[in-house]
Amino acid sequence: MQQTMASTGSVHAPLHSMVGSQVLLDLYDCEVDTLDDIEWVKKTLVDAARAAGATIVETVFHKFAPWGISGVVVIAESHLAIHIWPESRYAAVDVFTCGSNVRMDVASAYLTREFGSRRPVQRRFSRGELVPS
Repeated sequence: MQQTMASTGSVHAPLHSMVGSQVLLDLYDCEVDTLDDIEWVKKTLVDAARAAGATIVETVFHKFAPWGISGVVVIAESHLAIHIWPESRYAAVDVFTCGSNVRMDVASAYLTREFGSRRPVQRRFSRGELVPS
């Protein structure tokens, strides 16, 4: 590990440009009738991860009563997570990757299309910019 000297004389490790990228995807006005179908939601999230080139490690999904689903697809590069409010026709998605091989735009476009969102809102963030290398 390379170290640099600060003007105070203390030793600091250089900073990463970033350790990960994160996309937050709000899918409003979803037109599919399967928002509360846990098997469909799980398959759709797994298919989005595969389409993006991610390496799937594990999946965990939970169906709430009377409705709603939360789930995560753990990938070797980090995760895809979802929380759904079918009564509001809304899904909140989080795609996080620590690698450069996962095509987050592909996952976002796939999920927007499959959920039939008439009003998707996407925000992208760089994460861990101040983590020492």
